[in-house]
Amino acid sequence: MFVVTTAYAQSNPTEGTNSETGALEGGAPASGVFPPFDSSTFASQLLWLAITFGLFYLLMSRVIVPRIGGILEHRRDRIAQDLDEANRLKEEADNAIAAYEQELADARKKASAIAETAREKAKAAAEAERASTEAELGAKMAEAEKSIAAIKTKALADVDTIAEDAATDVVKHLLGGSVTKAEVAAAIRAASGK
Repeated sequence: MFVVTTAYAQSNPTEGTNSETGALEGGAPASGVFPPFDSSTFASQLLWLAITFGLFYLLMSRVIVPRIGGILEHRRDRIAQDLDEANRLKEEADNAIAAYEQELADARKKASAIAETAREKAKAAAEAERASTEAELGAKMAEAEKSIAAIKTKALADVDTIAEDAATDVVKHLLGGSVTKAEVAAAIRAASGK
């Protein structure tokens, strides 16, 4: 808790200090006008404004603007180089894609031609094999037909002999007599209509 004594309360605590509306240190009275708006200091303020503006203008025109211009120029050059590089890479990619598509089309044509050639060769080989097999089968059939004809002729010739022998044996067993081969052969020829 703060206790104020009567001796402290009667004394002036602001004694020896300046206030905004009070007197200046030297005891000169204040005019009460904000110093930048004081018309008596306009000339010096304008002079310092011109000097400060000039120095600021020189600083801007000689140091800051050239640096910013250099940075902008460097960035513009860098962007232009990057765009040129991107265009060059795009052209290379387009050329590579076109070459790939052309090679793919050529490969498809070659594959189609190879397939067609293989198909034709296989067809010709199958046709030759078929013709060879047909010729072999034709030769075997002709040979088989000759063999069948020879066997048939032999069998027919043997049939007469077998028939004569069988008829002679039947007559001997059934009738008990003997018959000559000439008689049996004449009877078989008469029966078969030869």
